[in-house]
Amino acid sequence: MAIPHRLLPNLKPKRPATPAPLALAAIVLIANAAHAQAPAADTLPAVTIDERGAPPSADVSGFGDLPLKDVPISATVIDSTELQSSGARRLADLTQFDASVTDAYNSAGYWDFLSVRGFVLDNRFNYRREGLPISAETAIPLDNKERVEILRGTSGIQAGTSAPGGLVNYVVKRPTEQDLREVRTEVSGRGSLLGAVDLGGRFGADRQFGYRLNVVSEQLKPRTFDLDGNRHLLSLAADWRLTRDSLLEAEFESSHKAQPSQNGFSLLGNLLPRAGDPRLNLNNQAWSQPSVFDAFTGTVRFTQALNADWRWSAQIGQQRLKSDDRLAYAFGCSMEERYDRYCSDGSFDFYDFRSENERRRQTAGNLALKGRFTTGSVQHDLSVGLLASRVRNRFQDQAYNYVGSGNVWGTAIVPADPTLTSPNTNRDERSTEVSVQDAIRWTDRFTTWVGVRHTQFARDSVRTDGTRPTGYKDGVTTPWVALSYALQPGLMAYASWGKGVESQLVPGKPQQYTNAGEALPPLASRQWELGLKGGSGDPAQGLNWQLAYFDIVRPMTNIDACENTGAECTGRYDGTARHRGLEANVQWASGPWRLAGGATFIDAKRRGSSFSPEINGQHPVNVPDQVWRLRAAYRVAAVPGLELQALLSREGRRNVLADGSLRLPAWTRVDTALRYDTKIGRTATTWTLGVENLFDRRYWKESPNQYGHVYLFPGAPRTLRLGLTASL
Repeated sequence: MAIPHRLLPNLKPKRPATPAPLALAAIVLIANAAHAQAPAADTLPAVTIDERGAPPSADVSGFGDLPLKDVPISATVIDSTELQSSGARRLADLTQFDASVTDAYNSAGYWDFLSVRGFVLDNRFNYRREGLPISAETAIPLDNKERVEILRGTSGIQAGTSAPGGLVNYVVKRPTEQDLREVRTEVSGRGSLLGAVDLGGRFGADRQFGYRLNVVSEQLKPRTFDLDGNRHLLSLAADWRLTRDSLLEAEFESSHKAQPSQNGFSLLGNLLPRAGDPRLNLNNQAWSQPSVFDAFTGTVRFTQALNADWRWSAQIGQQRLKSDDRLAYAFGCSMEERYDRYCSDGSFDFYDFRSENERRRQTAGNLALKGRFTTGSVQHDLSVGLLASRVRNRFQDQAYNYVGSGNVWGTAIVPADPTLTSPNTNRDERSTEVSVQDAIRWTDRFTTWVGVRHTQFARDSVRTDGTRPTGYKDGVTTPWVALSYALQPGLMAYASWGKGVESQLVPGKPQQYTNAGEALPPLASRQWELGLKGGSGDPAQGLNWQLAYFDIVRPMTNIDACENTGAECTGRYDGTARHRGLEANVQWASGPWRLAGGATFIDAKRRGSSFSPEINGQHPVNVPDQVWRLRAAYRVAAVPGLELQALLSREGRRNVLADGSLRLPAWTRVDTALRYDTKIGRTATTWTLGVENLFDRRYWKESPNQYGHVYLFPGAPRTLRLGLTASL
């Protein structure tokens, strides 16, 4: 969709010297020792699909066996019921569930970007599926996901290299203990029609085989003009309980999405325009084509219980992506020699951009040992892991051709020019990560948490025309420590410190950078977090809450500033970004009421920039100073099965320009829904009538700077949806 980031050199690894054999030997030795010292294994933990009423856990925390309420990290778990009832279809829809998560260049029809605690997550490194690394440079369906886990904060202990802010982990639906026969249909927008089937159960003489099948098809007709498309999903998860102590699981999903994307708006010279008709799509030329995202992803996992306290697992997964990225692309104003915004008169430069047959493949394998043991009176929850990942991305030459001048009213007609004039960049990566984590319980109240991850990685890239080869390899170590203390039952205080590392490369543009293609040393981010957690941990009843203060310091480069100037410069480190903030989250359920909400207040500043001193002390662009999310549901006693639902989202002011000279106003949006559970004969049904943007507010929802350009994306117009789910 946007050429500049594809002109950056991607990386092709040389095989690094890794500690994999030593790590593997260590895991085997520990496993054998644990097996020899312990009594015979009893059984694997029971496979449970519906855990409503139980304290939730989160694999993304790194301590997935422990209830989230007892782990000294901040995370949000969004289950399949919430995803379905909210009408969530894409990654960008998850912002409604967490006040620390906001949009970061979320164009309808394209893949999504999230910002957590004010830092944009890297779609190449900050996403997991079933705990394994994946690329989020695609459209990821939510229909077959049991839950989505969002970690807030630096993720060095969970990931070798990743941007600060957090991680997102997708967990797929698994076989159910009881037979599941569910069909769902939904109508929304201008006639978008969804049909879905969800089947699950177990079979065999001892019910040792399980399955979960999801089939989805949707015709997309949103209220935004020139945005019609379609998507499809087929997924199957199966398991085999080989013995009481051994479980083999396998799953795959095949998805397809074809839909044009919505061009962003921009500043008109020095003017921040009023938000206009959000249905307008500047990608409306007769030759405009949909972007197409095809994905095939699957994993296989074997888990073996050694005894009641120890188990090991081996997992392998692969993701294969194919994309056709196309756009009638509005970018800059050559008439006024300003390439970061549109012209003062509402015109802009139009380009025919096409990058077709993009192919990305990622393969990852994980070997893990988890167990519990005591030394004297001290109890340990230990995890040891070995993770290997391989990435192979292959592209073709692409079109990025000036075709004329457009305008913000969408009335311009320009010719197509699909000539493949620009080379792309092929990339390969290889990494091996060894991790150790231990929760050390000194008393019933006091626990120390320690973890360390060492990553060896190598990355190389070369242009599709064989020019500008680059490559480097390195090793990084990311520690994490925390203390937690139970002040009383249901109330825990904690403090944590963690380190995260990300790797950046100077873009391969010799006409702009004196050190084009050079790898900068790894960037190390550090975070402190102090928090309180209270409540029962049962999301279905009572009060649960969390309060957290965070302080993140991230080294910054001048690369974005170089893109904005267009002049030759040297890519280098250039000061830091410090994000400090307070997060408050609460859940309460009693009788007919369910309430949930959160608020995040961020004091974010850029410091120490010598390349752009005017941005020092300024709030970063597209980071709101405060965010509120409030959800409420009320069951109407007079009409059994009827529930009223409402969501209020508010995001505060944010900088549009890095120097703070233009700011985006705060905005508030209200969504509502009626949910009605009833039976038709013997069939249990759920009816949902939802209204998004109830008051049809016109507002700019975000103002990201991408590829050296200022963008403005409008909030979606008022949209109705009617859904029916039947359990047969």
